[in-house]
Amino acid sequence: MSPRPSSADVDETGTAVFAAVDIGASSGRVILGRLTEKGPELTTVHRFPNGVQVLDGALRWDVDALFAEVIVGLRSAAETAASAGETVQSIGIDTWAVDYGLVDGDGELLHLPFSYRDGRTAATIDAVHAAAPQEQLYARTGLQFLPFNTVYQLAAERSLDGVQALLIPDLLAHRLTGVRRTEATNASTTGLLDAATGTWAADLFDALDLRPEVFPPLVEPGTVVGQLLPDVAAATGLPAQTTVVAVGSHDTASAVAAVPATGRDFAYISSGTWSLVGVELDTPILTDESRAANFTNERGVDGTIRYLRNTGGLWLLQECLREWNAEGPLPDLAGLLGAAAALPAGGPVIDADSNDFLAPDGMPARIRSAAGDLPTREAVVRCILDSLAAGYARTLQDAARLSGRRIGVIHIVGGGSQNSLLCQLTADRTGIPVVAGPVEATALGNVLVQARAAGLLEAGHGLAGIRHAARAAATTDRYEPVPRAALTTAG
Repeated sequence: MSPRPSSADVDETGTAVFAAVDIGASSGRVILGRLTEKGPELTTVHRFPNGVQVLDGALRWDVDALFAEVIVGLRSAAETAASAGETVQSIGIDTWAVDYGLVDGDGELLHLPFSYRDGRTAATIDAVHAAAPQEQLYARTGLQFLPFNTVYQLAAERSLDGVQALLIPDLLAHRLTGVRRTEATNASTTGLLDAATGTWAADLFDALDLRPEVFPPLVEPGTVVGQLLPDVAAATGLPAQTTVVAVGSHDTASAVAAVPATGRDFAYISSGTWSLVGVELDTPILTDESRAANFTNERGVDGTIRYLRNTGGLWLLQECLREWNAEGPLPDLAGLLGAAAALPAGGPVIDADSNDFLAPDGMPARIRSAAGDLPTREAVVRCILDSLAAGYARTLQDAARLSGRRIGVIHIVGGGSQNSLLCQLTADRTGIPVVAGPVEATALGNVLVQARAAGLLEAGHGLAGIRHAARAAATTDRYEPVPRAALTTAG
């Protein structure tokens, strides 16, 4: 099975071109994806920073600034495509999960969206659980308890009368098209979607005194949301008929769709600011044991279930690097990682999943406080990576036990796949080979869902066609476990 561009669907160059808007919690990019006869090719045309800001005494996302960057990126995509005699066919948007913006009846944003890192939900959790106990929530939604899940954020709102909540990628799509929809993979992170049916859990809305229409109608990945608004087309230089297509708008859903696996016995780690660690299933696991293990059942492309746990991620390292850089010139990261790799195994580890590491600022001090003696920066770095690898191993052992799924290989995708020390430590801790890459798995999955929606990949075979195309595009590295370190998950 291979990509099959059709002359009826591509431009004169024989190349299908798509724009992927991919925004994470720390950065964003607009990527031009070309589906050629040789396979997918990605070109980054615009990068921009992202981060929470303190506004009105709360941590928020400046979506106005993000949307302005999206327009700049789409204009660059249009220009880049035009310079090659190409035309962008569609746009897909993916971002982080759970956060949303509230819009009024005219579609105007009421205020800048809160960040999941804001502490406002702490006061709402008990009230939510009094109305809908955790056991009931999990039995219906299969969602891992996290204090910032959308359901707790909605409970913190003063009023939801006459407004709708648009998850961040849906909010950006609305600004491009004027159409309000809720994409299903991201909806599954709200704590209000029925895990078994993929529809809204009406009884939970009732129990929590929420109007069902607080969210726009659901759509699946591959659905055309709408065409560009005239002012957007003018600002970007894209044709007015350019469409926005729903992709796996939860960035992890797009990343997992692009895992270059050849069978079903794989696990994945989408490694970035957070680590999403798990296996792909056909049906959710909604048992008390699964709930106690804090596993989540999030929807993937084609109705798959991403059975995973959110674990600590490279946020810890990113925050340390940011703070060290503020103290003076930061040593070369490769050199710092090399020095960390040279340290002996068996050093201290921390619980990288702890809420103690959720907020920004003071990260090196918090890690030293939790780990004990870490005399150098490279010791802090090694502690972080050892701790992440240990957490991955524990999580994958639990995933295999709870799902009955054998894990023969671990695919690490995203930014963390470039960290060779982390990849090797993960292989060593689990005793399972690691395949690292692609780095831009999220954007690749985004583009390939658009390509399939345009009829350029064979349909009817689930994710097989997308993953075949992903393998054609991916550059990967393989890490074999060091025998003496295998299956060491203590700590």
